[in-house]
Amino acid sequence: MQVQITKKNNFSVLSIDDSSFTTYGKVITGYDFTDLCRTMEHFTTIPERENSYVASDPLLEGDPIKQRLESNFYGEMKVQIGYCNGRNSTLNGLEYHKGSEINIAVTDMVLLLGQVQDIVNNTFHSKNVRAYFIPKGTAIELYETTLHFAPCKVHDSGFKCIVILPEGTNSPLETPLAERKNITDEDKLLFMKNKWLLAHPDRKPLIEKGAHPGIIGENLEVLI
Repeated sequence: MQVQITKKNNFSVLSIDDSSFTTYGKVITGYDFTDLCRTMEHFTTIPERENSYVASDPLLEGDPIKQRLESNFYGEMKVQIGYCNGRNSTLNGLEYHKGSEINIAVTDMVLLLGQVQDIVNNTFHSKNVRAYFIPKGTAIELYETTLHFAPCKVHDSGFKCIVILPEGTNSPLETPLAERKNITDEDKLLFMKNKWLLAHPDRKPLIEKGAHPGIIGENLEVLI
């Protein structure tokens, strides 16, 4: 699948076994996410258009794996378990959080990734993005220095992805963006709680909501 997708695009879609992936994250072992994936398959749907993101889902958070992750993986920090389902195929934006994110591929998918270190004066060039194929059933940790956004589909039916983050991440800010006083340049990228975001100028809806139009270059699209 990974090789087939690469042939249809003008950029490489790499395997998570590629040594370069260690810059962005790692494959998670030692935890059993089978029941979470089964819940996703039976109780969530893929929207006909756009993406559907749920930060905290009670059905997923009822799984005993939540307590194990809080105790061990996140070092006794509270987490939220949600999901992102959709039919997205373009970059559109890049975000980062203060704290690692876990993604579990309920279906095959592609992630477009970058590094916080490549943000210069609140801009990031899309030429620095790397694409990785995440096979169905794979759980990965994305480090807090990894820029990422919604997955890209590799099947016409779309994608399903479980998203685990520190509790409260991606929820609305208590002080609206328009009323916030910036202390550093990074503050201009804050979009939601624990979510710093750069949008591509093509993605007007994000910019209209206050996202910083900081991505320059092509709005990459994963062709299938």
